Amino acid sequence: MHNFTEAFKFIGRNGQIQGGPHVPTLVHLTLGTLKIAGIGVALALVIALPIGLWLGHIHRGSFLAINLGNIWRALPSLAVLAIGVAFLGLGLGNVELALIVLAVPPVITNAYVAIDEVDRDVVDAARGMGMSGWEILRKVEVPLGIPLIFAGIRTAALFVVSTTTIAALTGYGGSLGDIINNESSYHLSGVLGAAICIAALALLIELVLALVQRALTPRGLKLAKAEDQSMALAPLAATDAV
Repeated sequence: MHNFTEAFKFIGRNGQIQGGPHVPTLVHLTLGTLKIAGIGVALALVIALPIGLWLGHIHRGSFLAINLGNIWRALPSLAVLAIGVAFLGLGLGNVELALIVLAVPPVITNAYVAIDEVDRDVVDAARGMGMSGWEILRKVEVPLGIPLIFAGIRTAALFVVSTTTIAALTGYGGSLGDIINNESSYHLSGVLGAAICIAALALLIELVLALVQRALTPRGLKLAKAEDQSMALAPLAATDAV
């Protein structure tokens, strides 16, 4: 309990060490962590989202989207860092490579499954109305697949945020990993305080993405979900009444 108390005191001091030299503030390091994570997630979306959506649209490539994604996910981030040194050297580029490898699998897998599982009758109806393949994907399949697509994006974002601390191992400074990987200077209270900040940042990003998902989800899907929940609760209510 004492360690947690000291950790929150460390957070209250904005990451400054009592009696020590001035060091980068927690706010500065948190923004740096957010920058690293944002770049990694954005690049992963640019790479994985179009592939997953298109493969789901043509209903092909399930091995590439699911099995290969799982194999990719099994690669340890530290191993990717070590391999990346040979091509990119130490620094931000190597860190982003490891984060992209971590983020791509859930994005591509969920995007594929979301589009592939859209009701074929709905797609056939859209095709019967004269929509092209691109229009069906953009106006029908993607809106209906938003919940599952965003589930993959949210998972990828949480993976990336929680792994940004490896940046300090490549010599790239400016993230909360600087504290977590320097216990000798920041002590246990500082390391624990930085870990709490990472957890809070992950929860905040999860909340923001959940709100974005809710805003983008078609109203019909929301109503259908609410109706399903009501039907699921109806037998329980009837039992209680008896």
